[in-house]
Amino acid sequence: MPFFAYKGRNARGELMQGILEAADSGAVADQLFNTGVTPIEIVVTKKAAAAGDGETWWAKLLEKRVTSMDVQLFSRQMYTLLKSGVPIMRGLAGLQESAVSKAFGKVIKDLRESLDAGRELSAAMRRHPEVFTPFYLSMVRVGEMTGRLEEVFLRLFDHLEFDRDMRERVKTATRYPSFVMMAMLIAMVVVNIFVIPAFVGVFAKFHAELPLMTRILIGTSNFTVRYWPVMAVGVALAVWGFRLWVRTPRGLYEWDKFKLKIPVAGKIVLKATMARFARSFSLSSRSGVPIVQALTVVAQTVDNAYLTARVEQMRDGVERGDSILRTAAAANVFTPVVLQMIAVGEESGSIDDLMDEIAQMYEREVDYELKTLSAQIEPILIVFLGVLVLVLALGIFLPIWDLGKAALHQ
Repeated sequence: MPFFAYKGRNARGELMQGILEAADSGAVADQLFNTGVTPIEIVVTKKAAAAGDGETWWAKLLEKRVTSMDVQLFSRQMYTLLKSGVPIMRGLAGLQESAVSKAFGKVIKDLRESLDAGRELSAAMRRHPEVFTPFYLSMVRVGEMTGRLEEVFLRLFDHLEFDRDMRERVKTATRYPSFVMMAMLIAMVVVNIFVIPAFVGVFAKFHAELPLMTRILIGTSNFTVRYWPVMAVGVALAVWGFRLWVRTPRGLYEWDKFKLKIPVAGKIVLKATMARFARSFSLSSRSGVPIVQALTVVAQTVDNAYLTARVEQMRDGVERGDSILRTAAAANVFTPVVLQMIAVGEESGSIDDLMDEIAQMYEREVDYELKTLSAQIEPILIVFLGVLVLVLALGIFLPIWDLGKAALHQ
């Protein structure tokens, strides 16, 4: 994505400037508005030179990128330092010296220099959009405005821990099915290219009419052997075209919507995403963020374009004066039980507590789905393996059996 240099003014009228990476200038303006900065000028620019330009290009190439674990650890350390009364500049200096990641150490150094130049912490973090998400920046901004920065850092730590744990569990649960499907695909390729051509010569010696399934397998094998370069190029072009399509707003929306409909895996993705939404909304509400702004910020944490659109639809409804319950029902992504909890929370004025309960409920459901994922997928894999074995048996071994019987009768 391109980089944009911006100038703007915060709520106190102070001039703010920096560089952000975004799809277009409108996305940059949205990020600035969400963090309390009114943009004055936004222009396309090249990426700012990173700290440590004296390093060789080889060292920069091998340098590890900043991970979510680095940001999570930083959040916890900032909470501890601020709660202990350590001045933020001295605390950042200590964190820079003790940073395990050199890349994140450079980020902390830039934060110190920005604070020393008179910028606020959220404005300094905004200079590193590849490290700090818009949600993270918005929460830090809220902490600065409310004077509860240390509390915000603790909640951000919990949020990042939950988000990382959820993603890792989903990856772990889907690793085995992915491996089995990949092994089946490789087996099909090997059978088509090496096994079936070996049997073609045997069948040809008998000059007998082959069953339909055998003729289909031989035709498929001949096509694969003859045109495999074309097929490889076609697959590569299809993958490239798919990636280009997914990068478009419409393509990403349709793909994320389709992912939610995938058998077994779709409901896990939906529940994990909704748990992240409920947790983020609870965090924003407890930190004093107005509901409309909270929904705007939370929409950025939902890692699904389709669900992001549904959250933005909720925000638009609340902005028009509708209740959270009505907008949540119109979004058509919450279960009736969750809608009842939202209704109780809105009526009692404790929507943040109820959203936290909703997040825990979704987490428990995701935990159960992940524990039973193998049991749900195994029958599907067995059916696929059975069909593969049946096709091979009918196409290869049945003709051999028939030819063998014919030879014995002669």
